Amino acid sequence: MTANCTKSTFKGVELNSKSNNSEHHTCVLSGDRLIVRRGQSFTVTLKLTQAFNPDLNPLIVVAATGTNPSEDRGTKSRFGIPNNVKRSPSAKAIWNIELHKNSSPSMGILILTITPPANSPIGQYVLSVKHQDQEMLLAKLVVLFNPWCPDDWVFLPDEKERQEYVMNEQGIIYRGSGHYISPMSWDFGQFEESMVEICLKMLDVNNKHLDDPGSDESARCNPIYVSRVVSAMINCNDDRGVLQGNWDSSYEGGVSPTQWNGSYAILKQWFTTNCSPVKYGQCWVFAGVMCSVMRLLGIPCRVVTNFESAHDNDANLTIDVYHADYGVREKESKDSIWNFHVWVEGWMKRPDLAGDGKYDGWQVLDPTPQETSDGVFCCGPASVKVVLDGETHLKYDVPFVYAEVNADCVDWLVKANGSKVNISSDTKRVGQNISTKAVDSNKRMDITDSYKYAEGSEKERDVFDYASGNRSNAKETEPNGPSKNKFGPVSMWFEEVTKPINGQDVNLRLVLQSTTAKQLSVNIGIQALTYNGAVADNIQGERKDETLQPGKDLSIPIRVPFSVYHKYMMECDSMRVSALVAEKQGTKYLVVNNVVLQNPPISIKVSGEMRLNREINVEVAFMNPIKKNLKDCILTVSGSGLMEEEKYMIPDLLPNTQTRVLFALVPYKIGERTLIADISCSSFKNIKTSCTVNVRP
Repeated sequence: MTANCTKSTFKGVELNSKSNNSEHHTCVLSGDRLIVRRGQSFTVTLKLTQAFNPDLNPLIVVAATGTNPSEDRGTKSRFGIPNNVKRSPSAKAIWNIELHKNSSPSMGILILTITPPANSPIGQYVLSVKHQDQEMLLAKLVVLFNPWCPDDWVFLPDEKERQEYVMNEQGIIYRGSGHYISPMSWDFGQFEESMVEICLKMLDVNNKHLDDPGSDESARCNPIYVSRVVSAMINCNDDRGVLQGNWDSSYEGGVSPTQWNGSYAILKQWFTTNCSPVKYGQCWVFAGVMCSVMRLLGIPCRVVTNFESAHDNDANLTIDVYHADYGVREKESKDSIWNFHVWVEGWMKRPDLAGDGKYDGWQVLDPTPQETSDGVFCCGPASVKVVLDGETHLKYDVPFVYAEVNADCVDWLVKANGSKVNISSDTKRVGQNISTKAVDSNKRMDITDSYKYAEGSEKERDVFDYASGNRSNAKETEPNGPSKNKFGPVSMWFEEVTKPINGQDVNLRLVLQSTTAKQLSVNIGIQALTYNGAVADNIQGERKDETLQPGKDLSIPIRVPFSVYHKYMMECDSMRVSALVAEKQGTKYLVVNNVVLQNPPISIKVSGEMRLNREINVEVAFMNPIKKNLKDCILTVSGSGLMEEEKYMIPDLLPNTQTRVLFALVPYKIGERTLIADISCSSFKNIKTSCTVNVRP
C-alpha cells in the first residue's frame, strides 16, 4: 500500500499584525492579533513552495463570518487573483484582493493586499485560501467600523474628533443640576484586555441574533442597526444585557451606581459571569458603558447630559407636577423631571430618513430602560437634527427625546378636597445646559442649541407647535390657565448665602418683590430628591406670615443644618427647596430650586514623571470636615492604562483629621491617562476626584 505524500503548496503565512493594526488604529487593542477596519486594505504575506502563476493556478480566498455565511447576505465573500472568481449574482459586500508590487511570484512570496468593503458586516472573520486544489486557513481576524474611511457610514472627517470620540479611553460625565453642574471623570477603557471578545459577545447574545442569526449577522453592516442593538443590550430588562437598573435606596446584592468609576469593570464582570447582569446602574452608568462599546466597535460616540430632563410618560409634550397646599410635592405624576439625564450620541449617516444627508451626524441613543421601543427597552438612534426640527413622526423614538429636552411644564396645586388649580406654566424649564466634554479638552461644551432653538423665540414655539401637531394625543391648552408670567404681581427667587457644601449647614434666602403692599402666608418646604426627580423624604418645613412692602425686598432666611439633612442625603442627590406664597385674597405663587451639595475635597499627588512599566508612588489625601468620627472608610482607585481597580481600608477618622494613603502603580499604556479616586464612609458616599497624567515611553 502506497502512502499519499502529496507535497503542500503552502509554506507559511505572516499576518503582519503589528503594522496592519497600526495602520488601522487598532494597535492599542493588540499587537499580535489581526484587527482591521472595513473599507481599508491590510497586507498578508503568503509563502508558497513553488512559483506562483495566476493564469495556470489562480488563488482563491474566502472571507466568512457568522453561523451560516452567505454571499447573498454579505457574510461570505469569494475573491481571488485573478479577479474572475465565480460568485453569486446577488452577492453583497464583496472583498477585494491585489498582489502587492513588492511580491516575488517567481519565489512563491505573495504580499496580498486585502480590502474588506466599507459595507462589510463587522465581527470575527475567517479567511481561507485555495491554490492548486489545496486549501488552508489564511487568517482569523476581526473587522470593525471605520470612521477614517469616507465610504463608511460612520466616517468622521475631523482627526481631532476621531481621536476624542473613538480613541480616547477617558472622559467626563456631567451630573448635578442646571445650576450646579458637576463634572465626573469616567474611565471608558474600550481598549482594555478582552474588550473585543466582550463586545462581540454582546452582539451574539442579543435577542435578534438568537431569533435569526443569519439576518442579525448580515445587518451588522449597518451602524443604525448595531447601535440600536447595543442600546438594548446595555440594560438587562428583556435580554441578557449588561446592567440592571436600580433607582431605590437599597443596593443589596450589588454595587451602588455612584460607586462605579468606569465601564471596564462592569463589562468584564458581565463577560466572566456568563452574561449575568451587573448590579446596579443608573443613567450615567448605562451611558458610560454604551460609549465604551460604541468606541470599541468603531462608531464615534460621546456622552451627553441633559439637565432638567423630562420623562413624558403619556407623550403629550407636557409634564404635570403636583403640589400640596403647603408647597411641597403632593404626589408623584406619571410624568417626571429629572435633575439630569445622561445618554449618548453616535455619529453615523441616516439615509433611511433623507437621501440628501440632511439628518446625518449625531444620533441620540439611550440605553437607560425607561420606555419600550418596538417592544424592546432601547431608544434611538434619533437624529439630533430631527429633534431640533420637531419631526416627531420620524424614527426612532423622536417624540420621547423631543419631550426630554423641550416639553412644557405645568404646576398644579392640589387642594384638601382633591381639586386641582393650575398655578404656573413654564415653557423654558425643561432641557437646560445640554452638555458634553469638549474635543481635546476637559472643558464642558454646551450643545443645547443643537437640540432646540432659543427658549422664548418665535422659532422655538413654532417647532413646539409643529411637534405637538404630529402627536395624536397632544393636549389642548388650558383655556383659563395662568399667564406666562408665572409670578404675576409678586416676583420671588432663592439666593445662596454661602456655597452649599456637604458637611456644612445650607444657608439660603427667599427674596420677594412687589409694586403693592401684600399680606402673605409663606410655606417653605425642603425635600430630599433622587436625581430622577423622585421625592425620597421631607427634610423640614416652616410656615410664616409676612408683610411685603411696595418696592422693597423682603428677605426670608432659610437654614438647613447638616445634622438635619445628613441622614436623608446619604442616598439622595439634591434638596428641593420650594416656597408656596399665598395672598390673603387667595392668589398663590410658587418658586422651586434644586440644591446640589458640593462634596468635600480629595487630593491626588503623583511623585515624579510617569514612565511606561516603571513603578511610581501616588498619595491620596482626605480631611474629615465634620464634628464626628468617620467610620468604615474605603478608598477605591482605578485608571485605564495605569492600574487595575484597588481598594484600601482607612482607619476611623477623627474630626478635622487628615488621612493619607500611599500606594504604587506601574503604568502599562503610554499617553494621557486619568487616575480616579473614590472615598466612601459612614457620613459621605462616593466622593470622587481625578488626576490627569501623561505616561511617557
